[in-house]
Amino acid sequence: MSDLKESIRDTGLRRWQVIKAVSAGTMALGSAVGLAAVAAWLIAKAAEMPSPADIALAAVIVRFFGISRGLFRYLERLASHDAALRGVVTLRERTYASLAASGSRTILGLRRGDILARLGADLDAIGDAVVRAIIPTWVALTVSALAVAIVGYFSLLAAAALALCLALAALLPGLLTARASRIAAERGGAAQAEVSAAVHSSLDAASEHLVWDTTGAVRDELRAANREAEAAADAAAGPSAWAAGLQSLASGAALVLAVGIGITAATAGNLSGPGAAVVALTPLAAFEAVGAIPTAMSQYFRSRFAARRVRAMTGQSADASTATTATTRTSRTAATTTTAAPAPAPVLVPPVLEISALRAGWLASEEGEASIPTRPVSVRVEPGTSLGLIGRSGVGKTTMLLTIAGALEPVAGTVTLDGASVGEETTGRTVAMTAEDAHVFGTSVLENLRVARGDVTVDDATEALDTVGLTAWVAGLPAGLDTVLGSGGGSISGGERRRLLLARVLVTPAPIHLIDEPGEHLDAAGRDALRAVLDTMRKCGRSVVIVTHDVSLLDRADQVIDLDE
Repeated sequence: MSDLKESIRDTGLRRWQVIKAVSAGTMALGSAVGLAAVAAWLIAKAAEMPSPADIALAAVIVRFFGISRGLFRYLERLASHDAALRGVVTLRERTYASLAASGSRTILGLRRGDILARLGADLDAIGDAVVRAIIPTWVALTVSALAVAIVGYFSLLAAAALALCLALAALLPGLLTARASRIAAERGGAAQAEVSAAVHSSLDAASEHLVWDTTGAVRDELRAANREAEAAADAAAGPSAWAAGLQSLASGAALVLAVGIGITAATAGNLSGPGAAVVALTPLAAFEAVGAIPTAMSQYFRSRFAARRVRAMTGQSADASTATTATTRTSRTAATTTTAAPAPAPVLVPPVLEISALRAGWLASEEGEASIPTRPVSVRVEPGTSLGLIGRSGVGKTTMLLTIAGALEPVAGTVTLDGASVGEETTGRTVAMTAEDAHVFGTSVLENLRVARGDVTVDDATEALDTVGLTAWVAGLPAGLDTVLGSGGGSISGGERRRLLLARVLVTPAPIHLIDEPGEHLDAAGRDALRAVLDTMRKCGRSVVIVTHDVSLLDRADQVIDLDE
């Protein structure tokens, strides 16, 4: 079953909701067709100078169709958007639940901007499939059948001609749009993800780019991503223009045929003048419905690609590896946080972390070249010991951490735990990771610690916060542990945020923890708190791997690996 079909099923969309929206849409466009037919009959009949009583009913029907078209259009918009918006909310909730239940290996390999695109624009695109693809297609079918039936009442030959032109107006532009829309959707979806990732990277790491004078390179990356997005939009616009032209051609052909058949039948006496007017003018309104087919086709492919990306993120797609690899590239702003599972199985004996000739790097994707792999690293990390990774910026320290965590496949070499390779079942459970930009959520201090372990008690939280030196800070908060922090940690300083993340590390149950730049934003007292955290973890038999530029923190490392060597 396709990813889009499964995603729409996950929206909880009911069949009666679609039927209601299609019925309202059919009544709206059907009113337009009925208005054209009755108005044509009324004008032609009035030309014969009949009694006003003979055309009074037709005048009332014209007014009814004129009013009902707007009314039913409103009802259709109300029904379709209500179904789509409620469905997207349900889908978003189920997607979050799937992410929480799935392993973290896939999510660790994505940039934060790409994750935001998948949880934002891609989920919305799945909802758009209902409003802009499914409902318009069914409305086009029902209204076309209604128009053919009206014309067929007066002339079967004219009805056959109209049906043929409607089919050509739907099928030819649809086929023309299909391939281009599929390519444009995949290119456009990937390009928009790159734009989102580039924008997020440039904003989130603005200070670092200024310090390292890489602002120009980031802007160039953003411009390149934007150009690709524009090229994808242009690729879709061309076939859409041709499709619109073909529809105009089919509409004109239907009008010419209808007029010719109507005049011929009226001249032969087989059709009255008002009937000929109905046959001639009804096709003008009938093509409004099929005009939505090319747009619906384009939306279908955009939504299908979006569904594949969303389901790949949660590990549900058969194409998960393809869709994920296509949008992963090296970035210091990898979307990682402390990745402990909500309720991991306890590890009674901490395992030995064995790294053998490991080279870490990002493989080539459709959007970027492969990164330069790190030099080979071989080291054995016993339980209760710590390993320090140092090196210049960009040498691959974070990439090495992601590989050790099992989020990335090694370029060469192996990573094992007691002889077993790291993998999906160990990422976030046996091996957890706290990234340099790990997220502080817009919830209470206590709940921010429960991100790492759901059963953290007030006493557990107090002890962890005391170890990192945040006891006085918590005491000064309006509601103590129940004080709600701003989303992203905006209401706390950089040092307090880092200490809170270290407290989260302490309550994480994983026996092996990887920490990226733990000394960032910490003053001397904060570094002492970090040393206390490392000492506490080692006393508990937990292994720690830290990436740092601050060599003063290496006094707590039993081994040090320099990736520059």
